[in-house]
Amino acid sequence: MPSKSLPAVVLVGRPNVGKSTLFNRIVGRRRAIVNEMAGTTRDQIEQPADWRNVTFSLTDTAGMFGQSEDPLQELVLEHGHRALVTADVFVFVVDGREGLVPADLEIASAIRTAGRPVIVAINKTDDRRARSGALDFYELGFEPIVEISAEHGQGTGDLLDEIIAKLPSSGGARGEEDSPVVEPRIAVAGRPNVGKSSLVNRILREERMLVSDVAGTTRDAIDVPFQWHKRQFRIVDTAGIRKPGRVARSGPVEAVSVLTARRAVADADVVVLVIDATLGAADQDGAIAGEAERAGRGLVIAVNKWDLVRGQGQEFSEKFDDKLRFNLKFLDYAPIVHISALTGERTPKLLEVIDKVMQGRQRKIPTPELNKFFAAITASHPIPSPGRTAIRILYAAQVGIAPPTFALFTNVATELHFSYERFIKNQLREKFGFVGSPIRLQIRKRKRTGGKGVKGKS
Repeated sequence: MPSKSLPAVVLVGRPNVGKSTLFNRIVGRRRAIVNEMAGTTRDQIEQPADWRNVTFSLTDTAGMFGQSEDPLQELVLEHGHRALVTADVFVFVVDGREGLVPADLEIASAIRTAGRPVIVAINKTDDRRARSGALDFYELGFEPIVEISAEHGQGTGDLLDEIIAKLPSSGGARGEEDSPVVEPRIAVAGRPNVGKSSLVNRILREERMLVSDVAGTTRDAIDVPFQWHKRQFRIVDTAGIRKPGRVARSGPVEAVSVLTARRAVADADVVVLVIDATLGAADQDGAIAGEAERAGRGLVIAVNKWDLVRGQGQEFSEKFDDKLRFNLKFLDYAPIVHISALTGERTPKLLEVIDKVMQGRQRKIPTPELNKFFAAITASHPIPSPGRTAIRILYAAQVGIAPPTFALFTNVATELHFSYERFIKNQLREKFGFVGSPIRLQIRKRKRTGGKGVKGKS
C-alpha cells in the first residue's frame, strides 16, 4: 500500500467510462479488473504511481455514480466518499463516444463541492465519433481538459503531466533535480545558403556547425542545447529545403535531409525562417513557413545578411518588409527581425523575440476574462449574419495552447466569415500578446443537454 504521506489522485466518473482501464494504464499493470458490466469495481483500489520521478497514490472510486443493483452499493458509496474527502486532485473520466450526459453534470456538482483541482479526461477519443463532441465537455466548467484513449495509451502522458502539475508541491517529489528540464526547441529553417548554420554558430558562440558556400553542406538536423538568460533551450540547424522537383533530381541523400528538416520543423516549438536579404522571399520560403503554420508552430522571420543592404536607407527597409509581407500574406502575425549572422548584429534581439513567441504560445487565458473580451469586441463589432438570426457567441473557452486554440459556442453558426475570424485573431493577439503564433478557432453551435437520466449497466 502506498504511504499515507503521498498526495492522492482519485479517478471519478460514471460506470463504464474506462476508469479501471485508465487506472491499469497509469500504474503500469493490470491491477483493476476491466469488464463491460457496470459496477465491476467495488473496492477503492489504491496503488502508488510514478511519473517524471513524482510519486502519488492513485485511487479508482468504483461505481459511485449511476444506477446499480449491487447489494453492496451502500458500502461502495461509503468507501467512495471517503476517497473523495482525501483527494488532492480529481481526474474526472468521461466517455467521448457518448458525449456529455446529465449524469456527468451530477458528478461535476458532487466533486465541485470538495474544492480540489479537477482534470477532465475525455476517454475513447481514438474513436472518430468521440472527436466531434469533445468540446461539449467544457460546459462542465473544469479545466484543463485532456483527450485520451486509456485502452491504447494515447494522451495519457499529457494527462499525467497535468496531474503532477496540480499535486501539492511538497508531496511525492524526490528532490529538486527529479523533474527533467523541458528544453524548448528552436528550428532554424530556410532555403540553402541563406545563413542558417552561421546563425546557429553565432547564437551558440562557437563554430559548432559546418559553414560553406556549397549548397547542401548541412544534411542532418543537428540539435544542440544552449543557455540564454539562465534558461535552457535546444536549437536545431536544418538542411536547406529546396523545391520537391530539384530534391528529386539531386538523389536520395538530399531527399532524406529534406525529410529530416521537415520533421524538425514539425517538432519545434518555434521555427526561425531565415531569408537572404539580398534575394528576398521566394515561393519556397512560403512553402516552408506553410508547413510550420499547419503544424501550429510559432514562427519568426529572420532576414539575414542585413549588413549587406543596410546602407540603402530606411525607405529600402520599409519597402523590403512590405514586399515580404505581400509575398507571405498568411504570415502577417510573424515578427520580422533584420540580422547579420556574420557580424552578430541584432542576434540578441532575435533571441528576445523567440522567447516572447514561446511565452505567448503557452499563455492560458482565464475563461471569465476571455468571455468578457468576446462580449466587448462583438458589441463594438457585431458578427456579420447572413441569415435573419443574429449570430451571437454564447460562451468561449481556450481549449489548447501551443498553438492557442479557442472554442466559440454560438447560437446558430458553425462557421464565421473568414474576415471576421481574422478580426478575432488580430484582437486576441493585440489584447493577450499571442505574437508569432498561429491561432486556431473552433466554431460550434451550442448543444443543449437533454433532461433524461442515464442508466448504468448492472
